[in-house]
Amino acid sequence: MDKDFPKFRYHPDPIGTGAFKKADKPQICGCCGKKTEYVYESPFYSTEDVECLCPWCIADGSAAKKFDGEFQDAYSCEKINDVSKLDELIHRTPGYCGWQQEVWLAHCNDYCAFVGYVGMTELEKMGLSDKLEDIYRKDEAMFDIGDIRECMTNGGSMQGYLFRCLHCGKYQLYADCD
Repeated sequence: MDKDFPKFRYHPDPIGTGAFKKADKPQICGCCGKKTEYVYESPFYSTEDVECLCPWCIADGSAAKKFDGEFQDAYSCEKINDVSKLDELIHRTPGYCGWQQEVWLAHCNDYCAFVGYVGMTELEKMGLSDKLEDIYRKDEAMFDIGDIRECMTNGGSMQGYLFRCLHCGKYQLYADCD
């Protein structure tokens, strides 16, 4: 990753999660008009159809401002008490792609960092499969733990989305289906 690549508090590895792809050849950012090797690949909610956004225009909020857009639907973010954190999440943080509506989880009165897409295999490798009862967000759940254990596969019909609290470090899991 470029040493000058912006840091995103709520999405710390946007290249690893696929929110940005390194283009085969430089593209022109629809916001700043500059060439970029990194192209945004996740949701951007705007009335305009924007072909390419660079990470710097997302990080400084200029893309959201110029196109009156959001990278996450504010109504699909858990409620916290600090509107400046919601502003950072929806206007200056790359989103993630969900099967249905993306939900951004919160913990300790702040938004969690999006870790990535997971299935049971990934949770087992991370040592989290035995902690499903603790990390799976039953308040946001559409499925029971048995469904998760049996059906959740990264890239499959039931997809897991793993988050981590920025304050206490606790993992949070959300899942949906195609």
